[in-house]
Amino acid sequence: MPRYYFTIKLLPEKANLALLTGRCISILHGYICRHGITGIGVSFPAWSDESIGNIIAFVYSESDVLNRLRLQGYFKDMQECGFFEVSKVELVPEGCAEVRFKRNQGIAKMFVGEARRRLKRLEKRALARGEIFNPSKSVTPREFEVFHRVAMSSVGSKQDYLLHIQKHVVDKQMEPMFSSYGFATNERLNGTVPELSHMV
Repeated sequence: MPRYYFTIKLLPEKANLALLTGRCISILHGYICRHGITGIGVSFPAWSDESIGNIIAFVYSESDVLNRLRLQGYFKDMQECGFFEVSKVELVPEGCAEVRFKRNQGIAKMFVGEARRRLKRLEKRALARGEIFNPSKSVTPREFEVFHRVAMSSVGSKQDYLLHIQKHVVDKQMEPMFSSYGFATNERLNGTVPELSHMV
């Protein structure tokens, strides 16, 4: 089955890539949820060990769905202001390698703020069950491969949060199973997207 993509290039030289990328992912998330779409994946053609890069690609099997996504008001406004360069929808070239961009929630657990939130949540659940809350301290340090952060804001809870994204090279294309943010997450949502680094 053919796949299509379009890219958004973030043009400001000193752009906050985590923030602008997060805004783009939020637009995707809202679009997916409003229209009940599944299977749109996100790729980062300019990804490196140092940075998530200034290009975001959206990949899907239907070009008209991507055309409607690229015409969302935020993308059009940012392009008119000279902050974004939005490409046309193109066919994914044959022979592209496959990669998986995965949201790894385990990384967030390393950070103090997230650990504090998790402990409060666990304490509340324990008290609701009538149990004494006595968390055990984990002293095992965890190491993770390279990851980058995407800054998000929840419309419902008004909370800011981070998506921790990792890139994995894979040897074959998998079914487009992604979260509503466009990322793989686990064994069930393990979709892949084309490696579009030739775009850079």
